[in-house]
Amino acid sequence: MISYTKTNVSLISLVITMAICLSTSFVSLGTSSKQVAKTITIDCTNVKNVIAAVKKYSESEIESGKISYEINDGWQLEIPKINLKAPIAEGTEKEVMDNYIGHFTNTGVWDGNIGLAAHNRGYNVNYFKNLKELNYGDIIIYNTKYGTRKYEVCEIKIIKDTDWTHLEDKNENTITLITCLEDEPEYRRCIQGIEMEEI
Repeated sequence: MISYTKTNVSLISLVITMAICLSTSFVSLGTSSKQVAKTITIDCTNVKNVIAAVKKYSESEIESGKISYEINDGWQLEIPKINLKAPIAEGTEKEVMDNYIGHFTNTGVWDGNIGLAAHNRGYNVNYFKNLKELNYGDIIIYNTKYGTRKYEVCEIKIIKDTDWTHLEDKNENTITLITCLEDEPEYRRCIQGIEMEEI
């Protein structure tokens, strides 16, 4: 039984639209029945791939327009000052951050305020271990499938572990890096950078 969520309705609409487009093009081209059958097989495979791709995202991700993407799309963070070059993955669960820099799912991926978190000690992968060495003006490089952006560190703070205000969207393109504070479980180190203008 199909539930009528926004995702399912979108998928059904997509399939119907593709079917109409295909039938219209076959009629106008006057293709033979063998060609039609071959084309339908290929297009049905593509429809399955589209449906599978859409299904892997939650409704909230689709509605918010904050759909992320796979790691092999070159999603990386570079910070030359601390010799960091590391892959980014969606989510900030322990399973993600044990291998990657985690992306806060409720923050931007390209525009707006991009929120990232990583371990700094005590794990096999501690990408933010030297974050405390950053100073105002240091460069953060953010690589995505959309392109590369450079940010300049403009804010260095110690915040409460319950303070999420630094992940809120801003008028400018910013990046926010958060990690634990050594021996102070109720606090976090927060580094923010603002996008540098191209010269």
